[in-house]
Amino acid sequence: MALYAAYASNMDPEQMALRAPHSPLRDTGWLQGWRLTFGGEEIGWDGALATVVEDHTSQVFVALYDVTEADEQALDAWEGHEQGLYTKIRVRVQTLFGEELAWIYVLDAYEGGLPSARFIGIIADAAEKAGAPDLYVKELRERPCDTLGTDL
Repeated sequence: MALYAAYASNMDPEQMALRAPHSPLRDTGWLQGWRLTFGGEEIGWDGALATVVEDHTSQVFVALYDVTEADEQALDAWEGHEQGLYTKIRVRVQTLFGEELAWIYVLDAYEGGLPSARFIGIIADAAEKAGAPDLYVKELRERPCDTLGTDL
């Protein structure tokens, strides 16, 4: 099985059970040297889309899933990997049990733009459900956003 590190709405175990039903939550951890950001506002969704960029002063909370090959294909389709929207890269995740090698989706678009308020709420709720520290969830909820967003 491949190890997937989710940093946005896929941190929610219930959502992942729908998108990748054979891929259980294994652990949580941190992407050290990465920052959660948004981009691709011009693509046409409800505000900018979540992504991560390298930033040696930051870290991003992630949920780690053991993903079957079939579920990986389903996630690739859901995340727009096949259309070039997101690229998959391998990263090192710090967990309580040591370092794990996992893959993430990184948006293939310029950083910038605001996510919808709804999307920020979904990401913060997902982080909370995955067990992110309260301060991390609070910082997510306080991020700048477009309050006009209604759909993802």
